[in-house]
Amino acid sequence: MDTPTALGEFLRNRRALLQPEDVGLPTHGTRRRVPGLRREELALLAGVSITYYTHLEQGQSTNASDSVLDSLARALRLTADEQAHLRDLARPPKRKRAQSPRPEYARPATRRLIGAMPQVPAVVLDGRNNVLAWNPLGHALLAGHLDAASPEDPAARPNLTRMLFLDPHTRELYTDWRTEARTALSALRLVAGRHPDDRALAELIGSLMLQSPDFATLWSKHPVRDCTVGTKSMHHPAVGPLSLDFENLHLSDGTGHRMMLYSAPEGSPSDAALLLLAGLVADPQGQLLDVARSGGVSSNS
Repeated sequence: MDTPTALGEFLRNRRALLQPEDVGLPTHGTRRRVPGLRREELALLAGVSITYYTHLEQGQSTNASDSVLDSLARALRLTADEQAHLRDLARPPKRKRAQSPRPEYARPATRRLIGAMPQVPAVVLDGRNNVLAWNPLGHALLAGHLDAASPEDPAARPNLTRMLFLDPHTRELYTDWRTEARTALSALRLVAGRHPDDRALAELIGSLMLQSPDFATLWSKHPVRDCTVGTKSMHHPAVGPLSLDFENLHLSDGTGHRMMLYSAPEGSPSDAALLLLAGLVADPQGQLLDVARSGGVSSNS
């Protein structure tokens, strides 16, 4: 991931989203050749010289001050997440020698913790959205069509972002796939800005750019938003519609891992569906796997 290039793309994208009338600039009734603000207009709004801003957009300056970045953020009307992303791109960490990433594994204590929550779908993820571990209900909720032991093998380990864009079962799981895809990619942009030298992350993004036109289109729009809590709407092949709240809990052990936990209000239809799914997981006859592979059952069954 070329950070100067990413900075220029981000600035140009956000500049194109603003019209002169949005920020109180006159248009003089002339037809504009490009959408959004011109460089000189943004430089004027931010109180910097056009030369300096051009260098910044072209990736020729990596020492922008806090005041300059704050002024640009205000002029571009960036959100808090977008402003943090701008700082990451404008001040990339000192490049390190690229090394082959070592496989990561969830700590035994983390595995025990999610295993002690049989009624709560739980997944342990690394910073690239690789599944390091899941409890039986988490596996059944997100990927009952995959081998439950697949997170144990780094070569076969599921990746939630890759699955979202390339796995048809995962695509069908979400009621509003496009919203889910944009949310996932927005969070990935933040991670990529914070870790520009992450070789494995760059390879993941590159492969998705080549394999998924949807990913490539969304990536070019440069969406940025952190996503630690929220609600996901699903239609599970075994238990039907689900509206689940989720929490991304970052572990404090220095690994950069996090737990994704799902829940539903007590007594709600989604809570009942989760209980049904937990019962199917506990079924020694393996009914859930058969149902998932056969295309699902009616939510009324």
